[in-house]
Amino acid sequence: MHGKKKKVLFICTHNAARSQMAEGLLRALYGDRYEACSAGTQPSKINPHAVKAMDEIGIDISSHRSKSLEELRGKKIDYVVTVCDQAKEACPFFPGAGTYLHQSFDDPSQFQGTNDEILARVRQVRNEIKNWIEETFSKK
Repeated sequence: MHGKKKKVLFICTHNAARSQMAEGLLRALYGDRYEACSAGTQPSKINPHAVKAMDEIGIDISSHRSKSLEELRGKKIDYVVTVCDQAKEACPFFPGAGTYLHQSFDDPSQFQGTNDEILARVRQVRNEIKNWIEETFSKK
């Protein structure tokens, strides 16, 4: 281990799916280098489809809870990552942040259809987030 882990905060509107999946993925992929957390501008509850999609790839986020940005005020964060456009607009500045990153992903709470159709779309978002995290954090 070389030095302290960098802290990464993933922000989404409801802290229900995208930011939760990103937190779980970063921890699983690069937990030796990064400390991941997530929060929402309007926290709600974890999306069960996100929990299932993550479980399918061996990452358990079932114990996660939706958190407010207020819980993290005053903490030093190296990377603040907004994963939806609404969060980017609602959170243009996070005190204590080092680097800001933004990558918008489709919102699973907006997906329509049968459970299987919704889960298929959530898997697609999970894979997009995973690919983005690998591209963005593998070299940092």
